[in-house]
Amino acid sequence: MTAPLIEIAGLSKRFDLRVGAFGERSATVHALDDFTATVIEGETLSLVGESGCGKSTTGFCLLNLHRPTGGSVRYRGQEIAGLDEDAMRPLRRELQIVFQDPYSTLNPRMTIGEALAEPILFHGLATKADLPARVTRLLADVGLTPRFANRYPHELSGGQRQRVAIARALACEPRFIVCDEAISALDVSVQAQILNLLLDLQEKYGLTYLFIAHDLAVVRHISDRVGVMYLGRLAELAPAGALFSQPMHPYTRALLSAVPEPDPKSARSRQRLQGEVPSPLNPPQGCRFHTRCPIARDACRSAVPAWREVATGHHVACHAVSAPDKLNWEGTE
Repeated sequence: MTAPLIEIAGLSKRFDLRVGAFGERSATVHALDDFTATVIEGETLSLVGESGCGKSTTGFCLLNLHRPTGGSVRYRGQEIAGLDEDAMRPLRRELQIVFQDPYSTLNPRMTIGEALAEPILFHGLATKADLPARVTRLLADVGLTPRFANRYPHELSGGQRQRVAIARALACEPRFIVCDEAISALDVSVQAQILNLLLDLQEKYGLTYLFIAHDLAVVRHISDRVGVMYLGRLAELAPAGALFSQPMHPYTRALLSAVPEPDPKSARSRQRLQGEVPSPLNPPQGCRFHTRCPIARDACRSAVPAWREVATGHHVACHAVSAPDKLNWEGTE
């Protein structure tokens, strides 16, 4: 197996807030708790889960855009969690991100060519004389012609702006890119084009992706492995094929059951989740999913389930899961 590019151990992130009409009380948001995983070089690791479960926070912590509250992030063997900006600067070109909204991430006063040239000059990757050729190559990599270099972001469509955002990430010659809902703001037809572009670029440049998304069909298409998050914790992590064919955690099964089904009769017979996601200001004790879990037992309400490997490469945190094919939706073995 290829060595891990990134090793994450016990990663946590909390945000301190002032709440109340006049900010008279302090509160803590438990955005991420005890996240442990590895990212293998050249793979696409996807994170899925409901809004607010900590997916984007995980990506930001891996890039040190959010400084973790606790835990470890090792990039190519080097600890980067908590490094200051001066120490992170040499690593920034290898660790890039593509955001959800390409328009808000592009400077409206800069042409596309200027936006692509800026990181190249900042990191000293080319001389000013070489910039036009370098910008042209970047545009070609993402399927745009050289004439786009003289345009401004407002002159481009959403899909074209996202291609520019991807090109800007590529400008630094990165090894690892966080795709934070990178296609969710685009039309369905454009989503497919951007997905195929990401796959082509990964093969061409040997890129490693952390792909954050809600659309399970998209995740199934692009991922090597998939992590399922719930309320700041990792519930399940497995190869994409295994997770979709043999989900083990009740929450994973609930997510998959929510995928639209063309057969109305089959759709009506599915088990649905009840209740609302608890507040990250006051997460439940024990397993955080127990307030909505149809198979919750006493241990789920008092003890945090251990993170265990129950099959090759298949990890799950659930008191009721002991081995593959040993748990059905009703919780009987």
